[in-house]
Amino acid sequence: MKLFKDLYQYRELLKTNIKKDIRGRYKGSFLGILWSFINPLLQVVVYWIVFPYLMGRAAMEGENYLIYLITGLIPWTFFMTVVSQGTVCIKSNAGIINKVYFPREILPISMVASGLVNFFISCIIILVFLLGSGVGISYHIILVPVIACIEALLALGLVFILSAINVYVQDVENIVQFLLNMLMYGSPIIYQLKQFDSAGFLYKLIEWNPMTILITAYRDVFMYHRWVNWQDLGIVFLLALVLVVLGYEVFKKLEKGFAEQL
Repeated sequence: MKLFKDLYQYRELLKTNIKKDIRGRYKGSFLGILWSFINPLLQVVVYWIVFPYLMGRAAMEGENYLIYLITGLIPWTFFMTVVSQGTVCIKSNAGIINKVYFPREILPISMVASGLVNFFISCIIILVFLLGSGVGISYHIILVPVIACIEALLALGLVFILSAINVYVQDVENIVQFLLNMLMYGSPIIYQLKQFDSAGFLYKLIEWNPMTILITAYRDVFMYHRWVNWQDLGIVFLLALVLVVLGYEVFKKLEKGFAEQL
């Protein structure tokens, strides 16, 4: 496949771009990469303080809500950050695109790869809280890289499509931000899915949400010390593969007009 051939040929550029994305995220910041820990921690603290009172403590009875939040919010932050920043990755590199030839798909791929590295760094927070809270760690966490790679593939497929369309339609990045906010509340990150048992179609919509399956898988290996639902995870993996192939085709078709539009 031409994609893999190009990636191998331009592997040094890909590595450089990944490093640039990771460093550039906190460029000029006094705390630098520490923000990889501070940002999710601040979010967790806010939700941990506020939402038990909004939902009622009985809604999370029997759960360690702090660990429940961390194991959902940090994987969600990875997905949200990659998709939102990936959507604008072509436009934000307009100067380079108009001057130098290189496979344009390197930009969305490096954005997703740097987000994946950042997520693995953030996982240290989860491990610290698991140990500190007494929940502990089990051998099931060996599946975390597998789940994370499936999530990264899903995000990459979306980024291929959104970053290419965003070059032509300026409103896409604003629409994406709105949809990501909607998707967050359509995923069991700050609440439990069972709270919507009687919601009929809404329950099914949340249950079939790919992010619901991924977040549940993270909680299975981190929090509940059990294996994931392989059938559900396999469906999300197949969906991610289809989305990557489809997204790449859309990206390559729209790529021809990038120079004119930027």
